[in-house]
Amino acid sequence: MRIWIAAAAFAAVPLPAFAASPADIPAAIYTDPPADKAHPAAMEVVHIPTGDVRINGVVYVPAGAGPHPTVVFCHGLPGLEKNLDLAQAMRRAGWTVITFNYRGSWGSPGDYRFAQNLEDADAVLAFARDPANAKLRIDPKRLVIMGHSMGGWVTALTAAHDKQLLGAAMISAGNMGWLGKLPRDQAVQTLRNNGMEALAGTTPEIMADEILANTDRFDFVKAAPQLAKTNLFVLTSDDGLAPMSNALSTAVAKGGGTGLKSVHVTTDHSWSDARIRLQAEILSWLATLKPVD
Repeated sequence: MRIWIAAAAFAAVPLPAFAASPADIPAAIYTDPPADKAHPAAMEVVHIPTGDVRINGVVYVPAGAGPHPTVVFCHGLPGLEKNLDLAQAMRRAGWTVITFNYRGSWGSPGDYRFAQNLEDADAVLAFARDPANAKLRIDPKRLVIMGHSMGGWVTALTAAHDKQLLGAAMISAGNMGWLGKLPRDQAVQTLRNNGMEALAGTTPEIMADEILANTDRFDFVKAAPQLAKTNLFVLTSDDGLAPMSNALSTAVAKGGGTGLKSVHVTTDHSWSDARIRLQAEILSWLATLKPVD
């Protein structure tokens, strides 16, 4: 999502450039795992039921009998950056990764709506927990939700009510509730500037009106009390959106959140020149997560 790029610049002191030495980089970033002929790594196309349709998804299954801890990855608006290099790195580290396209996006049937994005994330988690999908080597008791840009918004609001998740990670997240505080014409123009590629059954006007009607519900800062016990990793960049995530982090910390981790990296919204850094941060964080009792 390219939304709000003209927002106020992040004022905190940035972290120094990443020292790309072997000691800093998890081996899964640059080393293929041993082959397992009995249980090889695989890529499976799936169709996940949500609402009255089935949305498109791809599951990256790591080698080994499993079951494997699993990440559900939520893309942004419209989702030009799919972060599939990150998905592959997580698979090499032993994680199953489920990527999917919301209703009305990138060929999934239905009309695109923000509220449905939230419903679709819940549906994908239900799919991951369904014993019928055990063939994908998913461990339903070790699930993480993660998202980039608008997908980070989906991640925050989903983790706020799903207490069985191992953790949640937000990458350069945009707060849709913030957009609802803009005048309608400005909200419409902002959404139009984000591109309507591969979104069906919607217009910038429809999208803006939905946000304006749900400003409080869509504001992830208001979900902070429900995230106080969540293992929450908030990653921000120099895209103008950092203050939104910082507001959430501050609210979670003030509410006694003990599982909060945050990092700011001097890169763009898509982490274009910091892909290895992104993978290293995510893999290192995932390695700290413990199963939910």
